[in-house]
Amino acid sequence: MLTADFYYDLPQELIAQEPLPMRGMSRMMVLHRETGEIEHRLVRDLPEYLTAKDLLVLNDTKVFPARLQGVWADTGGAIELLLTEPLPLPSLTIEAHPQETTCWSCISGSGRGVRAGLVAHFAEGLIKAEILERTGEGVCTVLFHVERPLMELLHQFGQTPVPPYIRRKGDLAQEKADRQRYQTIYARELGAVAAPTAGLHFNDAIFEALTIKGVKRTAVTLHVGPGTFKPVKCDTVEMHKMDPERYAVSVQTAEALEICKAEGGRVIAVGSTTVRTLETIASVNNGRVVPSEGSSSIFIYPPYSFKVVDVMLTNFHLPQSTLIMMVSALAGREIIMKAYQEAIKQQYRFFSYGDCMLIL
Repeated sequence: MLTADFYYDLPQELIAQEPLPMRGMSRMMVLHRETGEIEHRLVRDLPEYLTAKDLLVLNDTKVFPARLQGVWADTGGAIELLLTEPLPLPSLTIEAHPQETTCWSCISGSGRGVRAGLVAHFAEGLIKAEILERTGEGVCTVLFHVERPLMELLHQFGQTPVPPYIRRKGDLAQEKADRQRYQTIYARELGAVAAPTAGLHFNDAIFEALTIKGVKRTAVTLHVGPGTFKPVKCDTVEMHKMDPERYAVSVQTAEALEICKAEGGRVIAVGSTTVRTLETIASVNNGRVVPSEGSSSIFIYPPYSFKVVDVMLTNFHLPQSTLIMMVSALAGREIIMKAYQEAIKQQYRFFSYGDCMLIL
């Protein structure tokens, strides 16, 4: 299958740069995949489409301020690091004075080449970063020496890692707003560098309406990494490889899914990360979701056969992305591409801070 089959031309002005003033105000395209019928609704109308037998599954990962701006120790030149994945400490001699030393995989942004042995300073000198090795294009292993817990310093000095298509200029008021809005209201498990954006639409009123309707809900955890924005550069879809992302599913969630299926209900997945978690586990457990922890590298594209997910709530995705390929696997490529053209015609807002689609 050709990657170009998933291209569409998106006017730049439709890429949402800010969230709407309040959660729950976004538009919701309802796509009936059996017929291709489209309805134009609001996300607060979601309870109308669910029943008391249905189970809403959320991703409760929590975004941390993973982006740091600093300077090289030797030249004073600027460097940016995006912390993506904690790593085991290597077997080396640790300096005696820092209270904490941690190791992370990072994406670097700098005017100079990154190589082992270089040192940078961040957070007004409270964070010393030593490059251990360059592991890929723009990717390196970094040892952090800190005087206080690293996560505490990130919350004080780090920036919210909004996606690159959301333009930011380092404005403090905007950072404060992103710190709140680029996070679901039910975020619990710290570890993501990107928000599970379909969940950004929910507010207490929507959850209350779902509860009154009798819709049950549960959560999985998948720590969203930068790979969620990784472009598909291969000419053919099948050649692309997904970056692994850590997940966990509890006993309670696995039991709730079993009960839902046994009672003839539908599993309503909120976002692509929830879909990936459920389908990853089911793919190696004969279609069942069992309590487990691991790493997901599943790549869902047509003609994938879904084992758990029946309905999906999702935002509108980038052209030729793995995410538009996933929704195409659920609804069919032609139906999805026609729906996206309709969304453009109707001036829907796209991507992380944009509107959403309910695929029934």
